Amino acid sequence: MPRIWPDLAGRIEGKAHILPVRVYFEDTDFSGIVYYANYLKFCERGRSDLLRLMDVHHKELAAQNMAFAVRRVEADYLRPARIDDILEVRTRLAELRGARFVLMQSVARGKEILFEAKVTAALLTLEGRPQRLPGDMLKKFAPFLL
Repeated sequence: MPRIWPDLAGRIEGKAHILPVRVYFEDTDFSGIVYYANYLKFCERGRSDLLRLMDVHHKELAAQNMAFAVRRVEADYLRPARIDDILEVRTRLAELRGARFVLMQSVARGKEILFEAKVTAALLTLEGRPQRLPGDMLKKFAPFLL
């Protein structure tokens, strides 16, 4: 039996999900700082792992003809991260409405916030039509709502 890594998907603290991320050479640009688009990738991992810990899985959604899609991102780049930094991606659920939900995300090095984003995502059918969040999913989301 393969070893289970309980911390691989990060952890829940109160109503926030926290995912540790190490900065590798591949995450940086020619100047040695994290390439701006990689903060969005770090946040995607945070959102996916929050869902995983909420027992909402992408494969199961796809089997039901549904998927999540990011609709909007408002991002602020505050400070640079560099190779070998240990970062924390913090994800909080701010709003639920119809087919949409809003997440507040940040990337920090210790107590220093480097990046913040407000992300609006939606549940869609695989054909691209909005799909209201099902009741069982709303129940899983509710404890995390700010």
